[in-house]
Amino acid sequence: MPVIIPNTLPARNILEDEDIFISSRQSTQFLNIRPLRLAILNLMPTIIATETQILRLLSNSAFLVEVTLLHMKSHESKNASWEHLSAYYQSFEKVKDDIFDGLLITGAPVEHLPFEEVDYWGELQSIMDWSETNVLSTLHICWAAQAGLYHRYKIPKYPLPEKMFGVFRHNVLVRNEKLLRGFDDSFYAPHSRHTEIKRQDVDKEPDLDVL
Repeated sequence: MPVIIPNTLPARNILEDEDIFISSRQSTQFLNIRPLRLAILNLMPTIIATETQILRLLSNSAFLVEVTLLHMKSHESKNASWEHLSAYYQSFEKVKDDIFDGLLITGAPVEHLPFEEVDYWGELQSIMDWSETNVLSTLHICWAAQAGLYHRYKIPKYPLPEKMFGVFRHNVLVRNEKLLRGFDDSFYAPHSRHTEIKRQDVDKEPDLDVL
């Protein structure tokens, strides 16, 4: 199924050149299908590259997905043009009364900072709190996963002696878990980070499961 994005979004030309099915809201109005509403909070400095990568993955879904791109009002991007953000992105204030099927929060190159020193930390906390009532399911990627664990459970991150970088083997610990449907018993995934969380901190929280 197509991903619904604005006609002039730069990612559109890239994805169409890859024969990825992209559509606009107008061209899908005749379909008797309610699209899944997905908000993407893009915290990466490589704004266009990141949105293109995510949309490429979403196009592999069997669902019709309507995407709303979000940016931080409390942060001035040094890499993305204001013209691009104002044309294609919305602030949290504009969508806080909306309901979404999903929210995706990307990573950000701020691992070296304590969470409270990130200039948009307060706004990000508000969005994570809002997602508890206005979003059916939220996916935190990379630093955003650490941020979510710290905000909700006060689980800290710890600096690594050197950067962890590479593709590592993972083993599935919980069978018949919907999130892991289609995974092999062992699979490989990339990591690139300067900080970590500790298993013993996660195990103290009864609401958390290590999969």
